[in-house]
Amino acid sequence: MTEVKTTGLEYPDQSDAFIERMKIQSMTQMARPTVAVLGIGGAGSNIVSWIKSKGIEGGKLIAANTDASHLSISNADRRILIGEKLTRGRGCGGYPNKGIEAGRESLDDIKRETAGANIVFLCAGLGGGTGTGAIQVYAKELRSANSLIIGVVTLPFLVEKYRYEIAKDAMRNLQGLCDTVVTIDNSKLSQVAGNRPLQQALGVANELVGNFVKGITETVTAASLINIDYADLRAIMERRGIAAIGVGERNGKNRVEHAVRQALDSQLLDIKDISRSQGVLVHVAGVNDITLEEVTRAGELVTKSLPPNVRIIWGANIDPKMNGDARVMVVLTGVESTFLNNNSKWSMGSLKFGSKEK
Repeated sequence: MTEVKTTGLEYPDQSDAFIERMKIQSMTQMARPTVAVLGIGGAGSNIVSWIKSKGIEGGKLIAANTDASHLSISNADRRILIGEKLTRGRGCGGYPNKGIEAGRESLDDIKRETAGANIVFLCAGLGGGTGTGAIQVYAKELRSANSLIIGVVTLPFLVEKYRYEIAKDAMRNLQGLCDTVVTIDNSKLSQVAGNRPLQQALGVANELVGNFVKGITETVTAASLINIDYADLRAIMERRGIAAIGVGERNGKNRVEHAVRQALDSQLLDIKDISRSQGVLVHVAGVNDITLEEVTRAGELVTKSLPPNVRIIWGANIDPKMNGDARVMVVLTGVESTFLNNNSKWSMGSLKFGSKEK
């Protein structure tokens, strides 16, 4: 039989160009950050359920709760009953120290579900038991050189004095455990919720947090109008302490300008001085008619309100459900909040996390 010699050109799939293309695709996959969203307790699980109902690209959604009944109606990619031996699925009864114990009991399960994630969002409502306690355990234990830990928390209404003090103490710990803690004060929800009924107003908080997590995840991991680079995100959020968030949504003429002003004027956390922010993230969403000029304009308007040395990153994506609106989200990192001014009356007892590294 005559031996047939080939040059490799007969098989285009083996060409240098093909091999190079496959190598680039493989490197792109490896370089793309992975995201895990962990909703802890009732409020955190509700946020995850909201995001799941809207759909998210590039993020894994996990609901973790000590309340088996609430967990059973949560919508997530993975549901974890934490502290099963301790609480037997009956919740923590508003006791944060019990939430701490429950979080520790199920730490291995949480580590397994978030393994390999470059960005971990920890979502919880502070002032109760499960979310307040367990989020501190997971923030401490999941933080590593390869993971950016972003806490996203809501604070109780000011009239809830006891819960408010508990939340304040938890925040003091969290600002040293998370890279950044994006904080929404429920007492300021009227700025964006208007005169809506209470249940709807609380739903606005879920929507705000959900849009933040969904927007950042998809702009970092998936093809967007303007992507946010993971390294840039890390630069403004790594070891930045507390962050404030503001959202503006407008339509019609000059919609972006009006949305930016609304976002800056309606920060959902009392902060001492906006000009002392250490980093700023601007995210713009709109329908197909939103222009590059409008997106650029949003960044320029925010820049005018801040010192020239503040690092600003921005991204944008298309949301066909917005009906001609433009939504601008502004996140100010490294801010000082008046929320932590007064001394707390409650202590986490034996839970010692130490101070924030510089």
